[in-house]
Parts: sequence; structure tokens; C-alpha cells
Amino acid sequence: MLAYLIRRLINAVLTLLVVTLVTFGVFFMVPKLTGSDPALLYIGKTSDAVSIEGIRVKMGLNDPVLVQYGKFLKGIVAGRDYANGPDVQHCPAPCLGYSFKTEQEVTPLLISDLPVTVSLAIGAAILWLLGGIATGVISALRRGTLLDRSAMTTALAGVSLPIYFTGLLASQIFVYWLGWLPASQYVPITEDPGQWFVQMILPWTTLAFLFAATYARLTRANMLETLGEDYIRTARAKGLRERTVIGKHGLRSGLTPLVTVFGLDLGALLGGAVLTEAVFNLRGLGYQALTAIRGNDLPVILGVTLIAAFFIVIANLVVDLVYGIIDPRVRLG
Repeated sequence: MLAYLIRRLINAVLTLLVVTLVTFGVFFMVPKLTGSDPALLYIGKTSDAVSIEGIRVKMGLNDPVLVQYGKFLKGIVAGRDYANGPDVQHCPAPCLGYSFKTEQEVTPLLISDLPVTVSLAIGAAILWLLGGIATGVISALRRGTLLDRSAMTTALAGVSLPIYFTGLLASQIFVYWLGWLPASQYVPITEDPGQWFVQMILPWTTLAFLFAATYARLTRANMLETLGEDYIRTARAKGLRERTVIGKHGLRSGLTPLVTVFGLDLGALLGGAVLTEAVFNLRGLGYQALTAIRGNDLPVILGVTLIAAFFIVIANLVVDLVYGIIDPRVRLG
């Protein structure tokens, strides 16, 4: 198990290095190839040549590509100094640079938005797991009935309808028509846990509806396949109760493939649920990324991309470790 863990950790570190290299190249080298100058994005097109050159020196934009990338990695690990003569500006680790628009450090900017995205992702994940898996199991056990058809029709609608449609529709019904819920406005859980919960109900439900639909269909398909296996028929032939057959034998095997899907879905959402945050005006990482894209703020976009990649890699690592515990055969691969 230790060797398996070490291999997975090495793979995770190498993956993160490749991601940083690719994203750095895309966001800082491609603009040069297309004739754009990152210095102009930082200081503005109306600035004089001396100021622009000073920004190039301070940000290290005149250095070779590998030198720039090395400084970027050093900033993430140990911090970085931006110097232009006597003007020295220290960016502590993990340093992701400075925003082109606000000149703020990117890392504190994103960390301040992270609780919003984490609250949205974790809450929605709990709802879609409970709702999706329960619906899928019931549909598999009641295959061909009206309940099964109704559940799968609802799941198909959930997969097909875009989040901005269901989000706006839910807001119109439950906020403005019925008045059951307040207009979405994030309240930190540390300030008022009750208001935090109430304000997040609608975003959680809307986002969970999309994923629960997918999980319901996957669970149903996996359960139907598992229930047709020989060992399930053997368990029934031994006289085991149906609840034991379904819960101990069928459910465990049927849900194992969902571990991978859940890990990747949750990791991606922790990098920012762009559409959900935009619809409900939640200023998390997704909303920050959308704002940065509109303003062509490359360091912020790069920071959000790296955070999203980090969460996905970590989620994938956790999934691998869980698989290694569940199925010993995985550790031999």
C-alpha cells in the first residue's frame, strides 16, 4: 500500500507541474505570439514607453520563457520579489502575481472568494449524492414501473436543461412568486449560520438538480447490471433477506464506479461553478473567473485555473487511494 501511495503522490506532483507549465504558456506566451503585450494589459495602452518598459523589467517579461516559468514556480513555492531599480515589491508564497486591473495580489483575492465556492460545492454535493443515488436505486428496483419512468424523465430533464435556465426559473418561483426564500446573497457561516443556510438553499438545490440527474441515471444503470450478476442470484438462493442482498452486495458493487465520477465532479466544482455563481450573484471563484475573462485579467484567470487544476488532481488522488482500499487489485496496477 505504501508503494502504491508513493506512486500516486509522484504522479499527482508531476501532473501539477505539467498543468502549471501549460497554463503559464497559454496565458503568458501565447499573447506574445499573437502580437499582444502583457505589459500593456497591466499598465494600459495610454502609458508612455518608459513606464511600459519599467513594467516589463519589474514583471520579468523580458526574460527568456524558461526563466519566467522558473520565477513563477519559485513564487508559488517560496514567494517572489518584483523589482525595478529601488522599487521592490515582495509577493509572499504562494504568489500568483498581481491583478492587471486592481493591482492586488491574486492569491489573497482568490482565497477570500474560496469559502463561497466551497460552501456551494459541498452543500450541492451532499444533496446530489443523496437524491441521485436514492432515485437511481429505487428506479432500478422498480424497473419498468411508472415510478421508474417518471424518475428517469425527470433525470433527463435535469441533464438537458442548462443551469442558467433552472436557476432563473427557481428564483422566479420560490423568491418572487411564492416568497418562500430570500434573494440569494452570500452570508459567511462564521457570521450567521442560519442565514448562510437559508441563502444557500436555492443555489444548492439548483446545482444539485443538474448533477443528481446524472447520478440517478448512472446508479440505475450500474444497479441493473449488478443485480443481474451470478453472486446476487446466489445470495438470494441462500435465503438472504432482500434488504441484505441489495444493501450489502448489490449497492456496494453498483456504487463503486460512482466514486471516480464524484471525485472529479467535486474537484471541478471547487475550482468554481461559473454559471451557478453568476446566476445567483455569488462572488466565488467562478464569478471571479468570469469577471477576469471579461476584463482580460490574465493573472486572475491563471490563478483560478491553477486552483481548479489543484482540486481536480487532489480529488483524483483521493479517488485512487479509495479505490486502493476498496479493491486490492488496483494497487497491483
